[in-house]
Amino acid sequence: MTTPSAGTAAGLRSAEAESLILAFDDNRLLSLIFGEHDEHLALIENRLGVDITPRGNRLSLRGTLPARDNARQVLTALYDRARAGLDVTPGDVEGAIRMSSLGAATTGEGEFHLRTWRKVVTPRSPGQRAYMQGIRDNELVFGTGPAGTGKTYLAVACAAAELASGKVDRIVLSRPAVEAGERLGFLPGDMKEKVDPYLRPLYDALYDVMPANMVQRGMTDGTIEIAPLAFMRGRTLKAAFVILDEAQNTTPQQMKMFLTRLGEGSRMVVNGDPTQVDLPNGVVSGLDEAVKLLGSVKGIAHVSFTSADIVRHPLVTRIVEAYEQAGKKPPGRKG
Repeated sequence: MTTPSAGTAAGLRSAEAESLILAFDDNRLLSLIFGEHDEHLALIENRLGVDITPRGNRLSLRGTLPARDNARQVLTALYDRARAGLDVTPGDVEGAIRMSSLGAATTGEGEFHLRTWRKVVTPRSPGQRAYMQGIRDNELVFGTGPAGTGKTYLAVACAAAELASGKVDRIVLSRPAVEAGERLGFLPGDMKEKVDPYLRPLYDALYDVMPANMVQRGMTDGTIEIAPLAFMRGRTLKAAFVILDEAQNTTPQQMKMFLTRLGEGSRMVVNGDPTQVDLPNGVVSGLDEAVKLLGSVKGIAHVSFTSADIVRHPLVTRIVEAYEQAGKKPPGRKG
């Protein structure tokens, strides 16, 4: 019996109450779902607490009802991904598991696929899905939350996709060099060598979604600009995809200056982690102020990520959660 919505897998309840049989139309795609040496199946089994037994074009799932249902969602989503011609990596498997475990629909992701020069990028958590939709539907998006949630990477991927489709003419990436107080003269080297350490995460994301020669050419001809926040003063950025990273380290004056750079035909994404402010004591974060002041303004969206959206090593999630719990305790209280 084929599932009406997906049209790709059939879910048949067996006579045994603890098992579920999934039957797939195209047996050739199952090897992509399984992964090398069945590593993907092992990952699903370990994370969801199910036993998966392949039998031709069918998979037998054994476990509790919630575990079987989650595994069904994950396997169906991965099959749909493979059928669409997309890669299935361990990260994609982790993402599908995360979506199912949080009760998020795993189908219908196609509308959020970003086609860049090097890869197709899809959301791997509910927060990432909301973030990508927010960028698609609004001219200015604030993304706040802990490290490892993909804020910077997805913003750069969205920028690359917009540039590839011709919706914008250039990409402008910026972040405050707060560790040097934006006074970089004491550092060795020319200006590029001075600011590169602060902008490295942006470079890394660019090189992951664009060929290296295209990035280099773009930085030479001005299609791609990467600069400290201080360099944005006095400019109007037209037909550009503009990203401000580590925005928690802006002052209110800097944030206002940056937001008012937005020109005709441009989009802007402002990211930051409010828990990692490096500003001097007593200085208000421009990101916090902007989110509070502009939350209800039309054309602006705010997506707040949580530890559940962390897509790095699973241990990162537990580290962030431990710090969050410690932050909730009254001052001076041990334990």
